[in-house]
Amino acid sequence: MRGGVVAGHGGAAPGASEATAAATAAAAGGVRSGREALGRVDITWCQEWDLKAPAPEEQRLLESSEVPTFEPFVLFASASRHNFQFGDQNVQMADNSFSDGVPSDALEATKNASNAEKLTDQVMQNPQVLAALQERLDNVSHTPSSYIETLPKAVKRRINALKQLQVRCAHIEAKFYEEVHDLERKYAALYQPLFDKRREFITGDVEPTDAESEWHSENEEEDKLAGDVKNKVVIAEKEAATAEEPNPKGIPEFWFTIFRNVDMLSELVQEYDEPILKHLQDIKVKFSDPGQPMSFVLEFHFEPNDYFTNSVLTKTYKMKSEPDQADPFSFEGPEIVDCDGCAIDWKKGKNVTVKTIKKKQKHKGRGTVRTITKQVPNDSFFNFFSPLKASGDGESLDEDSEFTLASDFEIGHFFRERIVPRAVLYFTGEAIEDDDNFEEGEEGEEEELEGDEEGEDEDDADINPKV
Repeated sequence: MRGGVVAGHGGAAPGASEATAAATAAAAGGVRSGREALGRVDITWCQEWDLKAPAPEEQRLLESSEVPTFEPFVLFASASRHNFQFGDQNVQMADNSFSDGVPSDALEATKNASNAEKLTDQVMQNPQVLAALQERLDNVSHTPSSYIETLPKAVKRRINALKQLQVRCAHIEAKFYEEVHDLERKYAALYQPLFDKRREFITGDVEPTDAESEWHSENEEEDKLAGDVKNKVVIAEKEAATAEEPNPKGIPEFWFTIFRNVDMLSELVQEYDEPILKHLQDIKVKFSDPGQPMSFVLEFHFEPNDYFTNSVLTKTYKMKSEPDQADPFSFEGPEIVDCDGCAIDWKKGKNVTVKTIKKKQKHKGRGTVRTITKQVPNDSFFNFFSPLKASGDGESLDEDSEFTLASDFEIGHFFRERIVPRAVLYFTGEAIEDDDNFEEGEEGEEEELEGDEEGEDEDDADINPKV
């Protein structure tokens, strides 16, 4: 193989890589005799290299202990009358390495073994041969599992002990997250008075004071200079506009605007959902009580409306914070494992989660036709409160159901971790801009690493913008 380890007859040796890998494996495994090496090497590569297969007596010699400590090139001794090129060096193998016929006695076999050993020594003393072989061995890919398989049993036993320790660490980590959940519950109680005041400002039940309404913007100095210049004009305009400017109660459509701003939520909202969501006044998160299984509840508070009689719609997410017995190393913290919705008491004709269709039926005997009405499921955000149930009886869900359930868990987590704690920033869009900037930063890092390929991807993104 030109540029590689071995090339013969002026052409490539197809089995060189296999032979090298086999020799490497044999050497790494501590092969000490020709017999042991022969047991690990497929002799068919002799034919691929146009080499002479071992004669019966040669086979006996290779299987005997007469061949000294194994070297990768000892098996090449069976190729008589052939030239092999190692880099720029040609090595002529001795014609008398092995006889074309069966040796007459053990003396000739011993002589052949001696010749093989001399040839091996000659080849292995060539620095170019050694460099080429080392380069090939360095390029042999090894997977972690294949490496582990080569380790002695005593080492594997110690690795198993480390895995036992890792499982114990996973259980300690689970306890850590249980205490984190307790802390979340504790601090949720501290947040709640602030969230209650937020609701009062949104609904207009309470008007914030001047001190509560003061906010310093990033462009405060520029605004101040502009204000000084236009102060007199502005005062006059404000006096005139105050009488005409509408003063709606609270912050109209606060939560509906958040639904519209966040892609994950807007994808769920249909046009006929919008009038209902405009009546949404608050969203709360409540954590499970101490001593109860880990869970959290999303509460959607609505003002009286023409669609349903419920004042609160709930969604409960059940969580698990313990390693799976079948796969303890996959544990990465609490995960949502199931969820429960609630019944919505729709007013007559207002249920947006179903639609009525008309269907014609023909009588088989008389041939008469009648029209019947039938209710079928309809896309709506309010299907969020009638979730799929995670399979608890060992039966697996189909792929679409698994995707739907995973998406539901993701939305519930997003409400809990992002929407409820930072509602005003999602209303103004500032939180969304922060998320976008963070994603662009990651893409920038990839661009530095991947170069032109990432640039091509960005061009494609410009051609096919997200709708």
